[in-house]
Amino acid sequence: MTSVKPPPLPPLPQGTEPHVAALAGRLLEVVRQAVAAGDWGGLRASHMRLLSSVPPSGTTITELSGQLFMTKQAVGQFVAQLEQTGHLEVLPDPADGRRRVVLATDLGRGTLRSVNETIAALEDHWAGVVGRERYAQFRDVLDEITRG
Repeated sequence: MTSVKPPPLPPLPQGTEPHVAALAGRLLEVVRQAVAAGDWGGLRASHMRLLSSVPPSGTTITELSGQLFMTKQAVGQFVAQLEQTGHLEVLPDPADGRRRVVLATDLGRGTLRSVNETIAALEDHWAGVVGRERYAQFRDVLDEITRG
């Protein structure tokens, strides 16, 4: 895995205590910039978000829309774009011909693997900055909070 040093962000305003949403936004901006630096054939972070939500067994546009908090129409547009680029395929469900199943292709899985490697390298950098144990605790807390 290659090392990733994130680009610097502008400093926070002096004399203010940033709320968690501001800190999370800055963290996501670092991830967005690190991912955007890669050559993903014109795909954007929003494409990666959808691509990463497709399980190996496949899913439907309706299931994706609920998982991603997007309309079915918006998910359908993203799926169509990713189908055109060769990252996804949409096939009839063998169990129910009325349903269409969205599946990642080899290209889609490879692209996602590369993006995940970029993010893992970024996380490795952060762990090096704050210490492995503290970073592991940070991840555990984030996981606990997001699971509700």
